[in-house]
Amino acid sequence: MMPFDPRQLVGDLVVTLDADVLGGAYPDRDLPPEPAPRVLARHGITAGAVASLRAALFDMVSGNDETLASATPAGIVPVGALDLRDPLGAVREMERLAALGMRAVRLFPDEQGVEAGFPSVRHVAGRAAALDLTVLTGGDVRRFWRPLAGLGLRVVFLDTHFYHLGDFLVTAADEPGFHTSTRLLNSPDALETVAGELGAERLLFGSRTPYYEPLVPLLRLGTGGLKPDEVALVAGGNARRLLLGEPS
Repeated sequence: MMPFDPRQLVGDLVVTLDADVLGGAYPDRDLPPEPAPRVLARHGITAGAVASLRAALFDMVSGNDETLASATPAGIVPVGALDLRDPLGAVREMERLAALGMRAVRLFPDEQGVEAGFPSVRHVAGRAAALDLTVLTGGDVRRFWRPLAGLGLRVVFLDTHFYHLGDFLVTAADEPGFHTSTRLLNSPDALETVAGELGAERLLFGSRTPYYEPLVPLLRLGTGGLKPDEVALVAGGNARRLLLGEPS
């Protein structure tokens, strides 16, 4: 008997841009067995928005330059990683990346030990808004919404857990630029709740490949109750609008 392949449940679903992909290594973790592009391709994900762990944890300029050098027309969309422990340097790096045509930056508060109330977060967020950059951010949405609010900023919260979905919904109702990744929205009705309350335009598929398994968010999106046009938005249309400036 052939073993059951759960990817069959996804059917013809194709994700055209995964908003949460990492390049490089954590200092305290083993390298994943497969590089991100191979994992994405194996799961029918045609492109990933990649941010550098080297830039986030060691050296912003060299890490981001590595990501820029690896960019491809179809497969890798570079996202600038910033170090909130160095807010002045992070602003300089944002300005450099914006001048090179980059449209998005990523914050790593948990990995850097940065709390939502630190002045660096608000400072960097304000400059990102002035540069018209989309901000992808980790961290608990119940705390990190506050320094990112009131700036007219486009934000994607990458760590919104379905336990905290209510808090995201009430903050995002007043902030039209607030979006969320689907990675941890794995309860039976989480995606449908966001679509019903805010619109499917506020959801971006994210997997955190290669450090997490993309199959779970794929299954949730492919077997849920969203309409086909809503699935298309979540599966890449919204990410391409925010990160590439394409119409969704």
